[in-house]
Amino acid sequence: MTAIQAVCIRGYEERSVPKPHTVYRIEIQAHVRSWQMWRRYSEFDDLHTELTKAVGSPPPASLPPKHKFSFMRSRIDTKLLEERRSGLENYLRAILSAKEDQWRESFPFKDFLGVPVSRQGVGPPTQFTSSTWLDEHIELQTRIRTVRADINKRDALSDCGDIAGSHAANVAAKAKLAGLSMRISTLEKGLEELGLSGMGEGELQRRTDMVARLRDDHEKLTRMVTVARQTSRPSAGTSNAPVPESDREALLGTNVFKPVTRVFGAQPKETEQTRPLDNHGIFTMQQVQMQEQDQQLAELTTILQRQKQLGMAISNEIETQIELLDDLAGEVDRVGGKLTATNRQLNRLG
Repeated sequence: MTAIQAVCIRGYEERSVPKPHTVYRIEIQAHVRSWQMWRRYSEFDDLHTELTKAVGSPPPASLPPKHKFSFMRSRIDTKLLEERRSGLENYLRAILSAKEDQWRESFPFKDFLGVPVSRQGVGPPTQFTSSTWLDEHIELQTRIRTVRADINKRDALSDCGDIAGSHAANVAAKAKLAGLSMRISTLEKGLEELGLSGMGEGELQRRTDMVARLRDDHEKLTRMVTVARQTSRPSAGTSNAPVPESDREALLGTNVFKPVTRVFGAQPKETEQTRPLDNHGIFTMQQVQMQEQDQQLAELTTILQRQKQLGMAISNEIETQIELLDDLAGEVDRVGGKLTATNRQLNRLG
């Protein structure tokens, strides 16, 4: 998706179709491009309702209040229009600057600002332009940095003994990683299309390296969030000093196991198997035992290779299921967007 850097409402104007109303001009600034949208107050009101339903809690700021008979006063009361313009601008900026990204990452908010839906993983991807490709790459870099920050937070909380906080940070990192692989693949396919459309060889190679670094970072972070941290800092009451030998003997006793060492020149011990054999028979027995050991190692190698193949098959199946779930989530969001648009039209007709 396009990473939004700033948003402001520069002005407003009166329109008479289908009936007299006021619309506000919203200017959106991204990394390498900008655009504008025209929205009326009732659409802001619909957005507030949809965000509350989608997230489960209202946005961090409230809309400017409705005034009685504002539909009659708005065309002549410039003070009212200016107050409403400022209040709506503060409303959008509060969502963008909020610590939690649940409102600004939701589909209703992106659709309201006209962010291209195909860049959000909702619906089938469309062709990238050179600038929108860079927008998507910057957004993926930002997401990876956020995941890395969550992992560092998890490790810090684990060192402090906050197990619940560490688990919550790890869950947040996993949630942000979800769907990232598909978006990187979409970015890679978009780069192939740009290459076919005439992008220079040097720029194409530079962007190919950028995608490769994204994929490497994604794989590393995926391994980090799936493996729990094994080490932790020593507590204040622990010490790395060696244990005294007296304490060791008091705990284990004097009959401590001694390491087995080889004694050169010692007489080998006779066993029941070797006693009736001469030198040639002992040599033959050793060869038979070595052949049996080699055969057992070959069988163990076959079993381990089979286990590896099963593990790879399970991994491929899991990746396929994840892709299917991501596709299903995209279809659900797309249908939700259509229902949202239909509800807006019904509200306008009502």
